[in-house]
Amino acid sequence: MNPPADEPPAEPEHTDRARPVDPVLARRRQVARAAELGPRIGYGLFGLAVVVFVVGFVVGLTGAVVVVVVTALVVGSLVLAPAIVAGYGVKAADRDDREHGRNV
Repeated sequence: MNPPADEPPAEPEHTDRARPVDPVLARRRQVARAAELGPRIGYGLFGLAVVVFVVGFVVGLTGAVVVVVVTALVVGSLVLAPAIVAGYGVKAADRDDREHGRNV
């Protein structure tokens, strides 16, 4: 039966929305996304530290250059280390789910 002309057609139901969302899997996907972004930021900061150090070495190592290099190394380490650990954790949890026949 067609809807009246003044009513919009009904939205089709999407099967992915009809499925209940497992909060553990949803949180794991959030952690996985963060774990993928962390190495990009961490290694990017390490690259910045190297470039600034080389430029500073050629031009002259001032206090500002040293502060930028040390800050980039410290922040890069603080971002990279947890991202690596979280990435391994997500992979291990996914592997354990597959080995025990759980839907991931």
